[in-house]
Amino acid sequence: MIGMARERRLAEIFVEVADSLVDDFDVIDLLQRLSTRCVELLDVSAAGILLADAHGELQIIAASDEHTRLLELFALQHDQGPCVECYRTGKPRTNIDLTRPETTVAWPRFAVRARETGYVATHAIPLRLRSRVVGALNLFQTEAHRLGDDDIALARALADVATIAILQQRTLEQSHVENSQLETALSNRILIEQVKGVLAERWETSVDDAFAAFRSYARSRHLRLSEFATHIISGGFDTTEIPPPAAAAGRSGDHSAAADRSGDHRG
Repeated sequence: MIGMARERRLAEIFVEVADSLVDDFDVIDLLQRLSTRCVELLDVSAAGILLADAHGELQIIAASDEHTRLLELFALQHDQGPCVECYRTGKPRTNIDLTRPETTVAWPRFAVRARETGYVATHAIPLRLRSRVVGALNLFQTEAHRLGDDDIALARALADVATIAILQQRTLEQSHVENSQLETALSNRILIEQVKGVLAERWETSVDDAFAAFRSYARSRHLRLSEFATHIISGGFDTTEIPPPAAAAGRSGDHSAAADRSGDHRG
């Protein structure tokens, strides 16, 4: 996306975010959208957003796809990677070549897993407001090329938007409120991950497709993702009401057609 088209899309996205920052907004859905917008606006293949909980431990809150979410989990489990370093230092790390051992000597396990996932370069931008760092935005590339200064500046702007969303425009003095909000968001994310797995298994589809169908249904009915997930996990919602992804629906149709043909033969 280049030139005026990107500028126009960028303006639309910032308006979209501003419209979302109202009382009781769905922070998980907003951050999920921001992660996908990073891929749309920047010359990167994937993005993830990490948040620190009340104990200062990083947790993944959003990712543009399932492969990236699993890679971020791996980084957190092994306590290494540019995202972890970025959060601890509060400084960005950009244009990191994952194929160069001298560049990734501090996080060898992460570098190997990232390359296995298909990524050859990565960037980590802190989510910070003044001196307070609450997490990190991570960007990944499957092709080796440097992000220019304009793209890095835009990535920082998107990270700033994510930070404002996370803190919900609260002042830093209200740390007890912030911690409560972060803990709630992280707990809710666990429920959403459970629902993604349940739907993917039921539909025999990918977790990414299951999540897209879940989000689409929730947003079309103005349901908060966390509340909708809780309703599903508790058994209070019949998930057959959610339209399955196209691939899953196609398989279901194939099964029905096969059954019809079988009935025709019996006749």
